[in-house]
Amino acid sequence: MLLYAGTIFLSAFLLFLVQPIIAKQILPWFGGAASVWATCLVFFQSVLLLGYAYADWTSRRMSPRTQAKLHIALLVASLALLPIVPGASWKPGGEDGAAPMLAILGLLGVTIGLQYFMLSATSPLLQSWYWRHFKTAAPYRLFALSNFASLLALLSYPVAIEPFLRLAVQSYSWSVLYVGFAVLCALTAWTSAKAAGAADVRLATATAPTEDAGVKAPAWSERLAWVAFSAMGSCLLLAVTNHLTQNIASIPFLWLVPLSLYLITFIICFDHPRWYVRPLFIGLVAVALPLMAHFSESLDLYTAAPLYAAGMFLCCMFCHGELYRLRPAPRYLTTFYLMISVGGALGALLIAIVAPLVLKGYFELGYTLIACALLVAWSALAIQKWAAVVAFAVVCTTSWFVMDNINDYSRDIRVMVRNFYGVVRTRDYTDPVLFRVMYHGAINHGGQLLAPSDQRKPSTYFGPTSGYGRAFASLPETPRRIGVIGLGAGAIAAYARKGDLFRFYEIDPQVAAVAMTEFSYLKGSPAQIDVVLGDGRLSLEREAPQRYDLLAIDAFAGDSIPMHLLTREAMATYVKHLAPDGVIVFQATNRFVGIAPVVERLAAAFGMTAVMVTDEPENGYKTGADYWLSSTDQIIVTRSRRILEAQPIHSVADVLPINPKFPLWTDDFYNLLGILKP
Repeated sequence: MLLYAGTIFLSAFLLFLVQPIIAKQILPWFGGAASVWATCLVFFQSVLLLGYAYADWTSRRMSPRTQAKLHIALLVASLALLPIVPGASWKPGGEDGAAPMLAILGLLGVTIGLQYFMLSATSPLLQSWYWRHFKTAAPYRLFALSNFASLLALLSYPVAIEPFLRLAVQSYSWSVLYVGFAVLCALTAWTSAKAAGAADVRLATATAPTEDAGVKAPAWSERLAWVAFSAMGSCLLLAVTNHLTQNIASIPFLWLVPLSLYLITFIICFDHPRWYVRPLFIGLVAVALPLMAHFSESLDLYTAAPLYAAGMFLCCMFCHGELYRLRPAPRYLTTFYLMISVGGALGALLIAIVAPLVLKGYFELGYTLIACALLVAWSALAIQKWAAVVAFAVVCTTSWFVMDNINDYSRDIRVMVRNFYGVVRTRDYTDPVLFRVMYHGAINHGGQLLAPSDQRKPSTYFGPTSGYGRAFASLPETPRRIGVIGLGAGAIAAYARKGDLFRFYEIDPQVAAVAMTEFSYLKGSPAQIDVVLGDGRLSLEREAPQRYDLLAIDAFAGDSIPMHLLTREAMATYVKHLAPDGVIVFQATNRFVGIAPVVERLAAAFGMTAVMVTDEPENGYKTGADYWLSSTDQIIVTRSRRILEAQPIHSVADVLPINPKFPLWTDDFYNLLGILKP
């Protein structure tokens, strides 16, 4: 028993530990986009499906000895692919980012494909061997143990691994543990094969009486129910994760919270039937679904996130509790797990691939809530008539809230386009003056006053009294070279003058297209305007020194700067492209993340000074007047005393406090937990 439990525990621990390790390594290569994690989940769920299919097929078609030999051979082959370090050749170059999803899937397949396949097959395979060996105890609690190990891996990553171990150390440590797993799994396979008896034990056991020999094979209706409940849990997981990462930040910590809750429900439901009280959880889900639908467009982290977390937990308890109720006899457990994995992969495909192709906006969370309500109604039919009536009311209420939010999201929209990097929209406001805004998801990415006399007027985060406005006012009057990572609406080009060069680096081609067609900052600029498609940092790394007088770091993934733009290696690239008296300006405006200590350490490491400029426009949007001006926090970094002592900056800037205990972020080490705002 201990051998089986230990192997399953270690395999599940490694299975989920590798997910944040590998995703964090490749996230910077694709601009820190939230869709990177969704694509990774598609890969993980798909390979999990292949692993479960392998376990089911080999358990039914092969003798124990043949099965053990094949499994041991595959384990040995997987060792040859260690360590799990992605090759730099997979980094996208230039406009190759137009199809990043295939690149991510290919990268993951080459780097961890076989190892992940072997880990995925372990739990159902060993449960099958355990049942074949002992017969006296149902193996379903081993599935709960597997999910507990997975949860332990996820919870330990942000607390005990990420803050202390560099990425390279994480990868090599995982690879060492995988070798230990391979040895342990091979021993289990061989022990199980020996315990099975004769080489032709498959035929012998097919005719021998067993405890579940008279049990009928699951009907296709039962199998479809397994798929439906599993797919719903997977859809909820990805939809909630997408909402958090699209609107806050694409970081491992926010990936792991929903996934941990998802696993907890598996642990609870498959540990013992007493934990899933069907009427109680169906009732709680009936309350949670309309609430989640009502707040599905909320960006208040501390209100919406707990609601989404609690709601997702209740909905997954319902889905996985129903799965456990419908479980077959242990004889068919590999088929049961195969159908669960089919549902998991189907849910991931629907949210990560199908939704971006068929939905213009982030509507998948709302549609998933409606689908879950319908599934609750279907289950309530088996309880009592009054329960079915209540469930029907829940479907109607949830649908009404969802459609109302979708209508509000789409109301007065001029343009709405979607791709791998997100949804770009433009909307016109008319009171008190005509003003056009670009939204990326739900985040304002710049806007423009449309009256001909005001079109060159700085707005949103780039007002005259913002850090950007003051930095431009402090630069020499000579022609300037300006680099900008992150295009948005191109609003920073309001400061462009004849003779200047403004060079924008933008990873999302649809942002560049909308900026050119919906706004006139670029096409009407007196300066030379260049737009370079591709991740800003990677593009700068490929270029010769540009000697920028000002380099703006204004790219956003969700509501924060991607972490790979805030490391020592990134800063070295910026400094390479900076003129001797040049200025770097970091956009630090954020509701949830405070990057000031990160930037201060980066500035100190390169002998520069960092000052914060906080701007609260006197007649800004909070008072209802001049709503095109936003409150901002921007950090100015430079070696130039002349710039720092210029009146526009010196009169308002605060030098960032020195904190030598705060770790210097590198590509190999950064930790978001240390900069989350209370």
